[in-house]
Amino acid sequence: MRLLFITSNRIGDAVLSTGLLSHLIDRDPGIRVTIAAGPASAPLFEALPGLERLIVLNKSRFHGHWWRLWRAVGLRKWDVAVDLRRSAVLSALRAEEKLRVPKPVHPIHRVDVLGSMVGRADNPPLPKMWWSPVHEERATALVGSGHGKVLAIGPTANWEGKIWPADRFVSVIKALTDPTGPLPNAKVAVFGGPGERAQALPILQSVPEDRRIDLVGTVDLLTAAAAMSRMALYIGNDSGLMHMSAAVGTPTLGLFGPSQDALYAPRGPRAAFLRTPETMAELIGFPGYDRHTVGSLMGSLSTDQVIAGAKDLLE
Repeated sequence: MRLLFITSNRIGDAVLSTGLLSHLIDRDPGIRVTIAAGPASAPLFEALPGLERLIVLNKSRFHGHWWRLWRAVGLRKWDVAVDLRRSAVLSALRAEEKLRVPKPVHPIHRVDVLGSMVGRADNPPLPKMWWSPVHEERATALVGSGHGKVLAIGPTANWEGKIWPADRFVSVIKALTDPTGPLPNAKVAVFGGPGERAQALPILQSVPEDRRIDLVGTVDLLTAAAAMSRMALYIGNDSGLMHMSAAVGTPTLGLFGPSQDALYAPRGPRAAFLRTPETMAELIGFPGYDRHTVGSLMGSLSTDQVIAGAKDLLE
């Protein structure tokens, strides 16, 4: 049996799609899988069980990437074909079962939408990550065995408006890793992507060198996932890394402001979120709002709230 799975470009959306993918693989053991994904998210699937082919969709003018995808997959008959991009490719394929993501008529979490595609809207399969022994070895070299003694921080995001102020992350780290805190003298692993070092630098500089693990733009996604699985707790802004942490089962606290937690809150066995008192609409609805110059919109989320939320997850 063969499965074609066309998933999202963005890392976070692709992670959220892995619950559906895992369900389909478990439903038909031994199925051979072809993944089509954007260049940012494609590495998430490199260690997928049953992976037959990984097609990287680089966008091109006049939707040429869809034509290239059709040429790569259109002549084969598929047992299952899934399209989470609502492209025209699915309609032109030969497949015993075709699954296209629906357009919700009201706000509903992305994981619930995907669960509805296989009759599991009320009990959707949770996101999942797969990595290889090589990634496991790299993670061990970077963070050790973990054993719940490392605090993970994700202080970056793809937009400044979503970034909680760095000094507040510093305060939370000090409170949680204080000798009298819930993670006394714990090491601190700071996660971030390529090009995000400036965002993470104040947090990195605040952690003593002997307790600092710098993973900002230095590791691939699957090594990062393997490392996250060893953390006692992850606290971070709404980002793909936040979704990865929740997917590996680490207690994860996502911080939200000008993004929609109703649609994109972290989903996992031990995931929670906090948000600003203001809604997204209230945060971005003021006169003169400019996404490119606005700065952080997360200031009304207090340090005390995040510390309390972190302690709740650690109990």
